[in-house]
Amino acid sequence: MNYLKRERTFFYIAIVIVLLWVLPYFVLNEDAHMRVHDNLDSNLGWYEVMKDNGIAFSPLHTPVEQIMNGEFSRDTYYSEYYAMVFLFQLFPPVIAYGLSQAITHFVAFLGMYLLLKKYVMKEEHKNAYLITIGVALAFSLTPYWPSGMLSILGMPLALWSMLNIKNGERNWKDAVVLTIIPFFSTFVIGFFYFLAAMGMFWLYDCIKNRKGNWAFLIAIIYMIFIYLAIDYRLVFSMFAPLSDELTNRDVFYQSKLNFVQTLKLVVKNYVISHNQDRTIHQFIILPLTLYGLIIVLLKKTWKENKLYVGLHLLNIVLSTWYAFWFFEGWQPLKEKFGILTSFNFARFHYLRPMIIYTLFALTLKMIWKNGYFGRRLVYVLIISQLLILVPTNEQIMYKNQPSYKEYFAEEQFADIKEFIGKPLDQYRVVNIGIHPNVAQYNGMYTLDSYSNIYPLTYKLQFRKIIEPELNKNKALRNYYDDWGGRCYIFVDELGKNYQYSKQSDKEINHLQLNIEALKEMGGQYILSALPINNAEETNLEFMKEFESKESNWHIYLYKAM
Repeated sequence: MNYLKRERTFFYIAIVIVLLWVLPYFVLNEDAHMRVHDNLDSNLGWYEVMKDNGIAFSPLHTPVEQIMNGEFSRDTYYSEYYAMVFLFQLFPPVIAYGLSQAITHFVAFLGMYLLLKKYVMKEEHKNAYLITIGVALAFSLTPYWPSGMLSILGMPLALWSMLNIKNGERNWKDAVVLTIIPFFSTFVIGFFYFLAAMGMFWLYDCIKNRKGNWAFLIAIIYMIFIYLAIDYRLVFSMFAPLSDELTNRDVFYQSKLNFVQTLKLVVKNYVISHNQDRTIHQFIILPLTLYGLIIVLLKKTWKENKLYVGLHLLNIVLSTWYAFWFFEGWQPLKEKFGILTSFNFARFHYLRPMIIYTLFALTLKMIWKNGYFGRRLVYVLIISQLLILVPTNEQIMYKNQPSYKEYFAEEQFADIKEFIGKPLDQYRVVNIGIHPNVAQYNGMYTLDSYSNIYPLTYKLQFRKIIEPELNKNKALRNYYDDWGGRCYIFVDELGKNYQYSKQSDKEINHLQLNIEALKEMGGQYILSALPINNAEETNLEFMKEFESKESNWHIYLYKAM
């Protein structure tokens, strides 16, 4: 029983580390730093817009008047039953964010711990529980996509429950896990791919054993049903849309890579991973697990290590599938079948973090068996991986990025609104060199936005404003025309840089916008993070510049003439 006490001690130490990892959000509050991409520049602003406009529980197809002249629908945002949205309704934003991170990291640790203990380490866990705890802790600290919560890091816990059910266990804990996880994760950006993989696993099991495991199938269907019930807005948007109007997603052209570029992307994803599911495995885990695979193959012990070899192959297949989704050969088929354009089937790579850290545990288990030296090496490898993850903590990784308070700059925008002196719904603004959701967060009505889905007619209408700039820059033109998720005021001189701090000495000298098209859409003001030196030439009148100690921006206000 002594090992149980020691295991419990290390388990609690791991929990304390997780708590210390998220503590800065609660201590620093709005002075905390967070990832900007697909986080501060979008999701965190969206949650506050929902809260401020009181639309979290609004009926289907409710327009968000504050954004894109009401062409932006409430249904584009996450369901009100998604925990991230719910937390932001109840708590101040940074506290809500901190709670979401605490929940995610803790469940990630617990889920991987349970999965490794029961199905990977098995009997070896009694002697090598430090592998189970250490790998689970490392997995839980990976820099995942923050707004996804358990969309990626919740997969080990879900797999643990699914395997329990598959193996004939009947425990209320598994039912609770499969019921609760959907409220803390997304279906489209996460668990669709996990459940699809479970469906393929069920089919393989049926063929192998020549009989159906119906309890396992019911568990898969049950979880899908919960997700569809939570994401009822998405379901209605797909199967009962308000109109047959095309959206920006109907003209996605993602498959543009030639064969050589695709192969490079395979290697890049395999080694570095995608920005939403980064595993930081390239320094220790990747060379270690590849070395382990070589040893298994050289010793011809792959039959005894089928899981190990199989996970390696699956890892390669997922990176290959991800990259080839963007291969130009797909494009004719995507244009023929709309679902291939509007839905990103490349995201099966979200399974990779769970696979990579399982491979890490299996490799450490092999090393552990090599006596005293092997065990000491295991300790070194686990500690090294944890140390490598430390710089990925948001307070360290994004220390040179604006804090929450600096990013949303409420004091500065209060001054801007007071200077304009009109009711917010009586004018529209667009932004240059600063993400539109900053203005949205501060209650301003914007024509520009970062949006997953909106009417194609709006995209084409907005394009008229920026057409002179797009004509100068092929990369920007393709970026907007072939995707358009960022419906921004693109400027040739700035490229795809949407964030200029007040420390920047950059200036805009050759801006060309269709101001008449801007005014036709109701646009009256431009908020620019940079001075526009040829403002008069493009029919803009400089009004005033605004700065604040608590802001990341130096805002230049221009009026459309």
